[in-house]
Amino acid sequence: MVSAIAINNLVKEYPNTKAVQGISLNIAKGEFFGLLGRNGAGKTTTINILTGLCNKTSGEVKLFGKDIVKEYREARSLIGLVPQEFNFDIFEKVYNIIYYNAGYFGIPAKERKRRIEKVLKELDLWEKRNAPARALSGGMKRKLMIARALIHEPKILILDEPTAGVDVETRKAIWKYIKKLNENGTTILLTTHYIEEAEALCNRIAIINKGEIIKLDETKNLLKILEGNAKLEDVFLHLTNNHEN
Repeated sequence: MVSAIAINNLVKEYPNTKAVQGISLNIAKGEFFGLLGRNGAGKTTTINILTGLCNKTSGEVKLFGKDIVKEYREARSLIGLVPQEFNFDIFEKVYNIIYYNAGYFGIPAKERKRRIEKVLKELDLWEKRNAPARALSGGMKRKLMIARALIHEPKILILDEPTAGVDVETRKAIWKYIKKLNENGTTILLTTHYIEEAEALCNRIAIINKGEIIKLDETKNLLKILEGNAKLEDVFLHLTNNHEN
């Protein structure tokens, strides 16, 4: 198995708290993997370490064999990140937001234009390319975040609560698009507290609580933990409540 993401005994400590407590997991190349937990469980901290937004206290993380500290530039180029919060200039045009981001990865101008047109059309944003980001709906802003993350054609796409605050129709459109990306070979790591999102999209799921992974298995196996027609939400509540008690 080729590991896209290999995490070994990862720890992140802050004064008076351990946000991540020695988690280990391997995500295979081409996998659609879910990291499921309540707010404050350690999901975003883990993502921030993977992407270099915060430093780990200890442990080892490699992306396709590249150490995130020793080989930072190579590792970072492998990732496209869609964070929870909108972090672009709302007064800038949609096209320019993606164009400038492509420049960070050294993509030549001619190639940038080709890629931007392709990804904006795929996400139904092409007609909004000259609009300022502030004029977009919440769902369109989410799509813009995805487009920006994909412009350098990363092997790994990390989605941190990608459909928070969007309507049902837009959520399903985003689901369809990222499933297609995964089918075409992109490894996807999804963090979410929309449990139905993880159930619909992920092959395997790790449930994290208080900085610890309390269960990791295929989605279909997780649904067998409780008898009857249990949903993933039932399993999630059962495991996290037992862990806290």
